[in-house]
Amino acid sequence: MKAPPAPPKDPLALGLGSLGAGVAFGGACLTAAQIVASILRGELERSGYRETAADPLLAGLIAAVGVGGVCGWYRSFDLDNIWQRGVIAVLAAVGAILIGFLAAPLDRFFGVLGMIVWLLLTIALGILATRWAIKGKGEEGSGMSTP
Repeated sequence: MKAPPAPPKDPLALGLGSLGAGVAFGGACLTAAQIVASILRGELERSGYRETAADPLLAGLIAAVGVGGVCGWYRSFDLDNIWQRGVIAVLAAVGAILIGFLAAPLDRFFGVLGMIVWLLLTIALGILATRWAIKGKGEEGSGMSTP
């Protein structure tokens, strides 16, 4: 008995899934940095905060741009047009910063626990977007092999 045919390549699903994965994982990096900064601010007094530890927010911002861009570029590898891959990578990096900035008010309203929930939601969104991108790869990425 033959295996069912693999689905065809879907560039839209591949591109949007790659974009979503980059935005979510990059935003998770910036959210994690904000959690670390909030914990450090709470444990250390204001005068000793800057001397004791390097600025985790700057490191988180750089990590968000890097992880968002690289994840968007890597996930969209199967797109034929390199221009589209570049646009996806840049939009993923910018979107990661925006998602990370959306986590900032959560610290004021819900505290560190609210930011941890936001972090887990962005990671879950990144996993779902990655699955969508892998499904959009089509025949090669579907996980189905023909005998």
